[in-house]
Amino acid sequence: MNNLDSFIKSFIENLFNFLPNIVSSIVILAIGLWIIRLLKRMTHRILTKKKIDPTFTSFLLDGAVWGLRIVLFIIIASKLGIQTSSFVAIIGAMSLAIGLSLQGSLSNFAGGVLIILFKPFRIGDIIEAQGEAGKVSGIHIFSTKIINYQNQVIYIPNGILSNGKIKNYTENELRKTELSIQTPSTINSADFINLLTNELIENETILKQPKPRVQIKEILDTKVTYTVLAWVENGNYSEVSSFIYLKGKEISQHLTTN
Repeated sequence: MNNLDSFIKSFIENLFNFLPNIVSSIVILAIGLWIIRLLKRMTHRILTKKKIDPTFTSFLLDGAVWGLRIVLFIIIASKLGIQTSSFVAIIGAMSLAIGLSLQGSLSNFAGGVLIILFKPFRIGDIIEAQGEAGKVSGIHIFSTKIINYQNQVIYIPNGILSNGKIKNYTENELRKTELSIQTPSTINSADFINLLTNELIENETILKQPKPRVQIKEILDTKVTYTVLAWVENGNYSEVSSFIYLKGKEISQHLTTN
């Protein structure tokens, strides 16, 4: 019983002796995280004012924040009495195992660096990759954030993204439609082409040069398929596509009834 009492007494004494280090470590953690957030906001504001590429800014800030968090962790570990030299030695011994277990993460980090360097897309671009399509909302250290047309958030790992096929819809200012429209084979194809071409020329959002064209793509016994080619500004693509389909249907119905 005396041994138990002695152990409890020693434990309480050591706890009270170590308590200041625990409290100070918690305070350092809270202040450190607050400073990191403050530095991130200030740096983001400065880089934005200097008109630095938002893609590079996002990636740089993510890397800096993680680096500062690691430094903060080492400071707190040292405050708790863990020898820094021993701590670094432990990290070195664990680095191989961590590296093997985080091969995917390292690949994603390397993929993020490649995206920043070669810029296949930027924040704000509309892309299609890995079977997903949407607007790039952020490029982080390990993944890229995309918001699709249903307003769903999708995270794609940078590793497979940088090594896969990427279709960027907004990198160029202009975009060409290549839409297929079908009509009954009973209507006059020349009349359909002329009427639809006139509608394209009169539409102010369709560029006049290169001139919009309507071509016959395929003729079958019951239907004829046409291809509509028109150049538009990227922002007008959806509107013009809808216009073409609507006018194609109206003209087809008009020629069928007359």
